[in-house]
Amino acid sequence: MTRTSLPVRPNAFPSRLLGYALRWWRDARGMSLREVAEAIRMDHSHLAKLERGERPIQPYMVPDLDRLYTADGQLMAFHTAITHLDQIRASTLGMASPIHGKDEDMERRRLLQLAAATAGLGALGAAGEPVRQLLDLSLDHESRSIEEWELAVAAHLYGLRTRPAAQVRDDLVVDLMTAQRQLDRTPIQDKAEIQRVIAALSTLHANTLTRLGDHGAALRWWRTARVAAHESGDLQLELGIYATETGHANYGQRDPLSTLHLIQGAQQIAGTTHSLGLALVTCSEAKTLALLGRHDEACRALNRTSDLLEAEPPPPSIMPNYWQAGQLPFAENLVHTYAGNEAKASEAKDRSLVVLGVTGDQQYTSILQLHDALCTVLNGGTDQGIQRAGTVINALPAVQRSNMIMETGRKLLRAVPIDRRDRPAVGEFRELLALPPATSA
Repeated sequence: MTRTSLPVRPNAFPSRLLGYALRWWRDARGMSLREVAEAIRMDHSHLAKLERGERPIQPYMVPDLDRLYTADGQLMAFHTAITHLDQIRASTLGMASPIHGKDEDMERRRLLQLAAATAGLGALGAAGEPVRQLLDLSLDHESRSIEEWELAVAAHLYGLRTRPAAQVRDDLVVDLMTAQRQLDRTPIQDKAEIQRVIAALSTLHANTLTRLGDHGAALRWWRTARVAAHESGDLQLELGIYATETGHANYGQRDPLSTLHLIQGAQQIAGTTHSLGLALVTCSEAKTLALLGRHDEACRALNRTSDLLEAEPPPPSIMPNYWQAGQLPFAENLVHTYAGNEAKASEAKDRSLVVLGVTGDQQYTSILQLHDALCTVLNGGTDQGIQRAGTVINALPAVQRSNMIMETGRKLLRAVPIDRRDRPAVGEFRELLALPPATSA
């Protein structure tokens, strides 16, 4: 039986745009429909209809969702802005001409024109950029080529390394949603390439969330990245994601034993064939063992990593500069730091800084400086190490004090002997670390 298409409601596009907004912020938090529905006591199928724009979003729901998604008022401002624009649309365009399905794009263009007429979206304050991004997303029906996606991934990676993480976060979510929509339209035989793109974007998003200290969302995005890589059939990409996830896990995201368990699972997947993926996972193992105080094992893992890298195994073709970014010298610096070996840690730091001079990842320069201070503390120089660490953090603008930098500082604080924790310098450093990590630009 043929189903007759219902005419599109005159206000369908605002509902769909608000639905995009709900999906956008839910994806940014890495939450499932069921998790959100349970939190706000709503049936998950009804929430899905809201996200598809098939049901109107009641105003009373918006503050609860804004809080749940930690949208900092942006979702509420967005709802207010779109409601206002729709009121302008209704009063300006009137209801004289019914809008049929084939004319829906015209309705979208009209709403865009109205938005531009309302002081170019800038007048919408905090909601201006989300409005622009979501309008752009909702109108984007063209598939990008893989080459275009690879350029987009490279741009996000550059942004992550050179700008505060909070500035990168929202742009990543927009491209993730765009890539997911393209995947939905892609024939099964061609899905692998776009799945690799989603894996790379999800990796960068999880990395960003880790820098912002949003660990729950980061863990969900790490899993999304691994699943996408697995479904693409790219084993080296999947192993690389395991490696970067477990490396970031050591900054307050997982306890070291849980991280080590995840690493061992990845090593079983990798097998014994020499590859970059296995090298990166083994490198992550060395860092985790060092945090557990198992220094001899950590050094053996470093040696295995070096042996695996000697053959110069190729990286995954997507985001190659992410997988070859000086992981070994940084790991050597960390391992020797926790062993209290200042000479070897310093030598590894110098080699790591050479790589960072190319990649420009600012936070790792600060972490290396904090490793210097930590090594000093471990060797008995409490006041000197604490003062050096305080100088490093105080020199950073607030937006650059990432969770990973602050967590390194907390590890340093925990390394101070109990009988020296009442010193004034230690107290001042403790107060400095009590400040929240950067969460906004």
